[in-house]
Amino acid sequence: MAFRLTLNGEAHDLTITTIRPRIGIAVDGYERAVVDHGIAADTHAIEVDGKRHAFIQARDGNRVFLRANGRTLCVDLIDPRDAAEEEGRSADDIRAPMPGVVIEVMRADGETVQRGETILTIESMKLQTNITAPRDGVIARVGKAVGHSFDKDEVIVSLATQDGE
Repeated sequence: MAFRLTLNGEAHDLTITTIRPRIGIAVDGYERAVVDHGIAADTHAIEVDGKRHAFIQARDGNRVFLRANGRTLCVDLIDPRDAAEEEGRSADDIRAPMPGVVIEVMRADGETVQRGETILTIESMKLQTNITAPRDGVIARVGKAVGHSFDKDEVIVSLATQDGE
């Protein structure tokens, strides 16, 4: 699962790479092992690569404020659909979050998908990522087959336009 976030104004790509036995994340391509030692609803202690960090969090919509070690960090969680619209891209085009190769295709042209449903799985730098539908709709075109490679930001799946559904 891939996310885009800004931390104090600087954009980063975050991918959840594993969930069990430990949470694995890659931030801008650098993989880290994370253990959440939740203390309370707004107070956490996490362990990143064996080093423990405690912090308090507060949320305002898609903005999260983290307070740790006397510093306050502001994290904006970016919805990929909003980011696509801001960049003038179509929310109907699903773009590759990083260069890689397709390792599994679960859905085909013309099939109906629901938001969050996996369409295909890619691999990049030995990390597997599920590419999911950003909205309910119909797949207009799966642009890559198993074994096909692609570049970052290349359209790999297109949904039918919302007007034409």
